Amino acid sequence: MSNSIDAGTPVPAATPRHFVSYAFYKVDPAWRRLDASVRETHKAELAELLEQWQQRMMLRTYSTVGVRPDADLLIWRATPDLEELHQQTVELLQTELGAWLQCTYLYTATTKQSQYMKDVRSAGFKKERPLDVIPVDRKYIIVYPFVKQRRWYALSPEERGAAMREHAVIGRNYPGIKLNTSYSFGIDDQEFMTAFETDSVHDFLDLMMELRSSEASKYTERDTPIFTCMFMSPRETLDALGGAPIRVAQPSTA
Repeated sequence: MSNSIDAGTPVPAATPRHFVSYAFYKVDPAWRRLDASVRETHKAELAELLEQWQQRMMLRTYSTVGVRPDADLLIWRATPDLEELHQQTVELLQTELGAWLQCTYLYTATTKQSQYMKDVRSAGFKKERPLDVIPVDRKYIIVYPFVKQRRWYALSPEERGAAMREHAVIGRNYPGIKLNTSYSFGIDDQEFMTAFETDSVHDFLDLMMELRSSEASKYTERDTPIFTCMFMSPRETLDALGGAPIRVAQPSTA
């Protein structure tokens, strides 16, 4: 059988790598003292913009209200085009509510196939990491930047592979947690961005405690700040900033 490709047969296009962005915003406390009708108009405008952008790129919104004092919401984005991250941010800042938002943390990375894929496969994982970003419907996402010590890169490929196999074996004990790893070498201050989607923050805590004793963990330089975020629609995320009517449950008369 010939291995040549017929000139009339279209060649499948390779999946493009995606830029991944985690943008954390905090609202100016003075915004909450505006008239309720003004706040409502601001939220409606920005929610509509975010929903429009959800048709153009992978965009999800999360609330961090009540979890961290330095951020109120997360916008998680992924797109093959860096310019789209730029344009979406420009349009956000042009909204009325955007004028009251401060970006307190912004992390940029890109997707890439892991050099440890064969080691992870040997630990029982079959799927390769996709070059695009495909979220799952989990209640929480836990995000943090990650930097390895330089001595990690001085280890032999075999030593690093063995450490990553151990890492993967531990992760198999927590099938409800999905890891999204992206790479920031040379384009941001961290080396990796890690984002764990889960329905149980307790399970994630147990996983992190177990990983602390692993060989690979000995070579961690930095893995903070850590953000625990609650998945919500754009409108729900903006309502959590304040200004939304609060429904107080009435005591039962039974």
